[in-house]
Amino acid sequence: METKPLRKILGSIRKAVDDYDMIGDGDSVAVGLSGGKDSLALTAALAVYRKFSPVNFTLSAINVDMGLKGTEAERERLAAFVKELDVPYYEVKTDIAEIVFDVRKESNPCSLCSKMRRGALNSECNRIGANKLALGHNADDMAETFLLSLIFEGRLSTFQPVSYMSRTGITLIRPMIYVPEADVKGAVNKLSLPVMHNPCPANRLTRREYMKDLIKNVCKDIPFARDRIISALISPERYSLFPPKRSETKIEDQDTE
Repeated sequence: METKPLRKILGSIRKAVDDYDMIGDGDSVAVGLSGGKDSLALTAALAVYRKFSPVNFTLSAINVDMGLKGTEAERERLAAFVKELDVPYYEVKTDIAEIVFDVRKESNPCSLCSKMRRGALNSECNRIGANKLALGHNADDMAETFLLSLIFEGRLSTFQPVSYMSRTGITLIRPMIYVPEADVKGAVNKLSLPVMHNPCPANRLTRREYMKDLIKNVCKDIPFARDRIISALISPERYSLFPPKRSETKIEDQDTE
C-alpha cells in the first residue's frame, strides 16, 4: 500500500499519541473497524505507524456485524484488505440491528446501537487480549459531539482522547482527534480503500448528521468556524466559563472536611 496519501494523517496521529500518551510499549491495540472511511483510514495509518513508532505494540482489527443484510461481499473485501496490511482481523456476529429496530423499535436508535457495539468490541478485546481499543473519531466528529451535547443535553462536553473503562479494563483511545475529516476523505479516495456502504435504516437521518450540516452551513459564511471550534476544544487555557455558584461552593467545602 502506498503511504504518501497517509502522511498528513500519520503526522496528526503521532502528535495525538505523544500529547496524550495513547500507546505504550507492549500495548495490544485493536481498531474498531466498522468499514467506514474513518476506521479504514485509522487501520491503514496505524499499520504504517507501528513500523516507525518509538514503542513496540501489536495491532489487530475488530469488525462488529450488526446483522444487517447485504454486506457479505463487502465484509470479504474488508477482511482481504486488513490481511494485506498484515493485521489480524476478527469479525463478531451480533443481532444488534434486530434488537434496536425490530424488538425495541427505537425512535432514536443511535445511542443504544452505539452502546451495544461498544460492548461487543470490549468483549472481543478481552477475548483476544487487547488492552487498548482505538476508534476512528476525527476532529470534525469532536466538534459535532460538542454541539450535540450543548444543544440536546445542555452540557459542555465532548469525547476524551483517552478513557479508561474500569468495568472491562480496556483503555479507549482516539488517535485521529487532530485529523480533519477532509484529510480522511482525501486519503481514502487516493488509496481506493474498500469503504462499506452503510445499510443502517437511520443513516443520514440522525442528530449527528444535522450537526454536520449545521457546521457546514456556518462555514459558508465563516470559513474558519470549524477550525475555531476544534481549537477551542483542545485548548483548555481558552476555557472561560462561569465559576460554581456560591451555594454549590459551600456544599463542596463541606464535602472536603
